[in-house]
Amino acid sequence: MKTTKNILFAVLVLLTCASCKKFLEEKPTDFITPDSELSSAKVARAFANSSYQYLQGMLQGQPSSYGGNTWNLMEFMTGKANSDLGQTGAVNFQNLSYNTTSFYIDTWWQKMYQGVGACNIAIEKIPGINAPGLSEADKTNMMAEARTLRALYYFFLVRMYGAVPKVTEIPKNLNLSIPRTAAKDIYDTVIIPDLLEAEKSTLPWKDITGKVSMSAVKSILADVYLTYAGAAINGGKQYYAESAKRSLAVTQTGGFSLFPEYTDMLKPANKNNGEFIFQVQYAASVPSNNPLTSLTIPNYSGISGYSDEYGSVYPTPQFIASYAPGDKRVAEKQFFYTSYKSFKTNDIVKFKGNYIYKWFDSTAVVSTLKSDLNFTLYRLADVELMYAEASNQAEGAPNGTAIQFVNDIRKRAKLAPIGALSSAAFEQEVWAQRYYELCFENKMWFDMIRTRKVHNDVTGNWDNFVGHKTVFGATFSEKQLLFPLPKQETDVNSSLLPNNPGF
Repeated sequence: MKTTKNILFAVLVLLTCASCKKFLEEKPTDFITPDSELSSAKVARAFANSSYQYLQGMLQGQPSSYGGNTWNLMEFMTGKANSDLGQTGAVNFQNLSYNTTSFYIDTWWQKMYQGVGACNIAIEKIPGINAPGLSEADKTNMMAEARTLRALYYFFLVRMYGAVPKVTEIPKNLNLSIPRTAAKDIYDTVIIPDLLEAEKSTLPWKDITGKVSMSAVKSILADVYLTYAGAAINGGKQYYAESAKRSLAVTQTGGFSLFPEYTDMLKPANKNNGEFIFQVQYAASVPSNNPLTSLTIPNYSGISGYSDEYGSVYPTPQFIASYAPGDKRVAEKQFFYTSYKSFKTNDIVKFKGNYIYKWFDSTAVVSTLKSDLNFTLYRLADVELMYAEASNQAEGAPNGTAIQFVNDIRKRAKLAPIGALSSAAFEQEVWAQRYYELCFENKMWFDMIRTRKVHNDVTGNWDNFVGHKTVFGATFSEKQLLFPLPKQETDVNSSLLPNNPGF
């Protein structure tokens, strides 16, 4: 099956880097395979670095699609996003008519499994490398990086597809009949054990070069436990406490702080620092620069030097209108913008509505045409809100720290602080802050699946996921809880069938 081929591709051709410093920005130093001579610290580092390569699959261009990108999928699915481009396939997700051959669904599968394959190589090969300057602690930490990333790749896979093939070793042959393993078993035997093992390492709490840090390990584990305790797995309320334990540790020990201004997130100098805990690395100096700047510029608006201004994804008017009065996040050029100066004339160009400003690299827009911004996977606001939600569930009421975290986020948004709330009311407040704070960061869809709740932007209520009617007139059903397995996978591996319900 193509899952195995994707992993074998990761085995046979790995573009890897040797330097720890800005490791994802440097040119590859070698091609390595499972048979490479394991004789140096440089090779060990290269194996570890290769595990990061497929994180960029989260912002992967879509074949045969103008303006299509894997990032689009989770935003279109929420019912809170629109597109200027029919070629993005947005309408198929807005009206919920997508199927096993729709855009993005196969690319997500491929890139996550290629990432799994790269991690499997590192996990298998690094322990056997004995070389001058390479200590056992070094190897343990490199293994922790690879295990953390393997857990992350699988975390995306199980949340998107449910039961998936479990591949944790370098394939010895082209076995085309690997069956699916239940999502809970993937959590129990791969995701959680990998992260718990990584917790035992001596990784630093912060890594400004973009590698996995202890804060990244614990942030991912907090997210995993929060999801595991939730509706998809129903693992048990005790996992809310496990989630809260990890997220609190990051807030207390990680050395991160909320940026004073939202626009601080748009400064390349702040990459891997400040509020940012773990990011997908991009650089203007290499071909694989962040595509979201051009993707989110209004279509053919003429405000940039980009030949392609896509308008690929932008918020619905109902979503924008649902922000509380005075919320700074919806003010001009904070999270969104409605006008910008013309690239050629400097005249102000007014747009038809709000477009996403979160990925706006001003230098790229007017000069380099190559965004230097990273793509954020975890930042402090996210982790603080995870703690608030998990601790409230674990303890049955919001504690002082949880309330303070929510109020810190509200304060930056210029909103009044909350006081004492019931557990249920506090839970909805946390959901709301995640909804408005983390929008268009590929978080909302997973929150909807995890909680089985959707914010109704018209009524202001939290609807049950099943039965919620979007502003596009489509109604969510149980079918939407999982994406279908791609047809190109099931065509070559009948062991993957039956497909997910409804497909």
